[in-house]
Amino acid sequence: MIIRIGYDIEFEVAAATPIVVMLYVHPSRHQDLRTPEKLVVEPAVPVTNYRDLFGNVCGRLVAPPGIIRFTLDALVQDCGELDPQTPDAVQHRVEELPDETLGFLLASRYCEVDKLSDIAWKLFGSTPPGWARVRAICDWVHNHITFGYHFADSVKSAFDVYQEGKGVCRDFTHLAITFCRCMNIPARYVTGYLGDIGVPPDGNPMDFSAWFEVYLGGRWHTFDARHNRARIGRILMATGRDAADVAITTNFGKAILKKFVVVTDEVKSAPA
Repeated sequence: MIIRIGYDIEFEVAAATPIVVMLYVHPSRHQDLRTPEKLVVEPAVPVTNYRDLFGNVCGRLVAPPGIIRFTLDALVQDCGELDPQTPDAVQHRVEELPDETLGFLLASRYCEVDKLSDIAWKLFGSTPPGWARVRAICDWVHNHITFGYHFADSVKSAFDVYQEGKGVCRDFTHLAITFCRCMNIPARYVTGYLGDIGVPPDGNPMDFSAWFEVYLGGRWHTFDARHNRARIGRILMATGRDAADVAITTNFGKAILKKFVVVTDEVKSAPA
């Protein structure tokens, strides 16, 4: 399967403004690119790339006063299969976990493990450890949180979501991640492309999506509390502790969003 990915994003800045962008496909998917991943910036300004603490590709630039535009149009090869399911994936004891996973057990900006620990153990303490426990967490979050774009709030935390019972995909993800960490399961935040492939279109404008990964059975596995079903065509962009680590753009100064268009479409084969 070939998936077309891209975006057209514009900001207006009043003065020269440093910006960090995380608008690239994750290095783990670079081998799947079928066309060059070329970030186009208008007006043309120098962009220098680097890897952050989590291995994500970031770009640095200084936007001049006025409108700054970011566009990309690329093709990615995908297996076209649903997210792998591994019901027998075991939960590791904390002392057996690899060092690099331990940071994903701790509280972070949007995931207050300390505030939700007692609640998590009351809700999920009787569930079988491992895959079944994460599945139970996803089911609970999916069934108890109401989705709506009008519920978006950039400062909302997992504890806020638990109390309010509403949010967008990042909020579903933050709450599920926090519950997993409370239950001693390493969990990390993921952002990327997820189009309406293999499912009915939901009618809303396309956006970047948030889901999460947990460490079970010696590797990371994909889960999605928002959709709560296996999906086709996830294109990973970045991973981190929570949304603060994977912001699509970080502006060091005032920037007003003027345009935001995301494309994630399956490329249909031309008729023979």
